[in-house]
Amino acid sequence: MKKLLDNLFGLIRDIIDNRVFLWQLTKRDFQQRYLGSYLGILWAFIQPAVTVLIFWFVFQVGFKSVPVDNFPFILWLVCGMFPWFFLSDSIQSATVSVIESSFLVKKIVFRVELLPIVKIVSALVVHIFFVAVLFAMFAVYGYSVTIYNLQIIYYLFAMICLSLGISWLTSSLTVFLRDVGQFVAMILQFGFWGTPIFWSLKIVPEQFQFFLKLNPAYYLIEGYRQCFIYREWFWEHAHLTAYFWLVTAAVMFIGAWCFKKLRPHFADVL
Repeated sequence: MKKLLDNLFGLIRDIIDNRVFLWQLTKRDFQQRYLGSYLGILWAFIQPAVTVLIFWFVFQVGFKSVPVDNFPFILWLVCGMFPWFFLSDSIQSATVSVIESSFLVKKIVFRVELLPIVKIVSALVVHIFFVAVLFAMFAVYGYSVTIYNLQIIYYLFAMICLSLGISWLTSSLTVFLRDVGQFVAMILQFGFWGTPIFWSLKIVPEQFQFFLKLNPAYYLIEGYRQCFIYREWFWEHAHLTAYFWLVTAAVMFIGAWCFKKLRPHFADVL
């Protein structure tokens, strides 16, 4: 446990010491991802926005979805989709972070654990834009800012911790098993439909709701809705909060341990 804490504090110090380099890598990631397209990094914002519009049109216009808990369906929907976009994008891109930056692993003395963080920061930049859009949409519908909205900082931190733990595990395994990237994409697709993002948990029989709540993403999605719609504090759901952080701590520990064990062999494989 002491070694884990020392490693964690060491990582935090390295993030602070290498903050300029990390930001340069983040900008480089943006440029590489959208290099050659006319709209450039605008695609990072256009694609999620179009996805939301498609789902809104299908369920609001096509299926005539009614307000959820007396809230407009579109507001209820985006409170679930925006955090999922961040969670999905950060995990999927961070999974291949070590492979994509193999030149850093082989030629530069560099703390490789920081590479997944670059991808997470890259996704975070886009997510902050959509958080601003979220506030704007609620304002257009006549809902004012409340003190409950401050919790979004807490849930954002929770998402970063979960994403980082998963990314350490998947990015280290992907170096040796390239199929891991495809497996992660499949799991994320399954998770999208298995998480109450555009459907309410209330439609599921009560005896099955417990199993769906075991998904850590459920805590995050519902957390955003508690910030904007239900106006509840995260500590009011003490059992879910404790469960989420136990799972996240376990994932971060396993991910960090796996990454540390496999890191010495990265250069040989890459």
